[in-house]
Amino acid sequence: MSCHRSDHRNDRSEFEPTLQPALPARRRFLRGVAGVGAGVVAGSAALIGLSSQAQSGPAPLAFVLNSADANLSLIDQRSFTESTRLDVGKEPHHLFPTPDDRSLIVANAGSNTLSFFDPATAQLQGVMRGIDDPYQLGFSPDQRWFGVAALRLDRIDIYRHEGNSLALAARLPAPRAPSHLVWSQDSRWMFVTMQDSDEICALDLQTMQIAWRMGCGRQPAGIWISPDGGILFVGVMGENYVNAIDWRARRSVRRIMTGEGAHNFRPYGDRRHLFVSNRVANTVTIVDMLSMGLAGDIPVPSGPDCMEMAADGRTLWVTQRWARSVAIVDLAERRVVRSINVGRSPHGLFMLNRAPWV
Repeated sequence: MSCHRSDHRNDRSEFEPTLQPALPARRRFLRGVAGVGAGVVAGSAALIGLSSQAQSGPAPLAFVLNSADANLSLIDQRSFTESTRLDVGKEPHHLFPTPDDRSLIVANAGSNTLSFFDPATAQLQGVMRGIDDPYQLGFSPDQRWFGVAALRLDRIDIYRHEGNSLALAARLPAPRAPSHLVWSQDSRWMFVTMQDSDEICALDLQTMQIAWRMGCGRQPAGIWISPDGGILFVGVMGENYVNAIDWRARRSVRRIMTGEGAHNFRPYGDRRHLFVSNRVANTVTIVDMLSMGLAGDIPVPSGPDCMEMAADGRTLWVTQRWARSVAIVDLAERRVVRSINVGRSPHGLFMLNRAPWV
């Protein structure tokens, strides 16, 4: 099962792209915006309504992208209710903070735009146009590069990140269906899953070329890298396992059986454990990255997809792709304790007061 193809890749007739637009040499993140990120919410140790102590100040927000509605839901983390919806562009699938955490980038794949929001207040800071088919995105660890996986266009675009601007550095054909991406720790390599050719590819940032490709299982989706930088974990969505790959040797070292539709990842924050959403099995599995064994399963119905972990480590938020809702998992009890209604096909999820992505 592949929601990527059903709600993104097959929309060629409606969102026919211009393959080679005139692209300015440099695109500014934000023009004329002052005081961005001045009001970052404090007190992240007891944020999601689980503390017995009273909390003051504005409630922290969670952002949920409703990919079939062209908007995002804002969720009040104290009341666990949707406070409002904000229009963005067509097909907002994924989102990513800027390196300084002062802006949250929402990638609108069907509109070829990036929307920038203050992650603490949700104020719109600006819109960048002409970023073709930004399905998945992310900054390199050294903050010099910004990668875009253009799934519908079979292409990977690399931008130089200079100050508050992006400059196109390379545009590489990448058939078929580049989906998710992750970087090596030294920022030399970007690894991308190729959903429709059942491969991963490695892009060398020194040469700006795809250096190699290798098969990894049917319909690979999410991808993560081990804390020591040596192993890639690939969610094999068309099957029932995570493929652990020694990328330097270019060989699979373990198939970790997690569940049907192994899809996406969120690290636990302890440099050892990794959450895996299994969209067909309707579970979230905890994988031990050191032993490559299983540390537990959590039932999460209705197509669990993207995940975010609260800063205090008590709850995991999971978008439920087929239910127009977000599940809140109590990690001590390992069960869903509430569900919050949002829009159609909820996908990407973000909160500023999050646990470390390690």
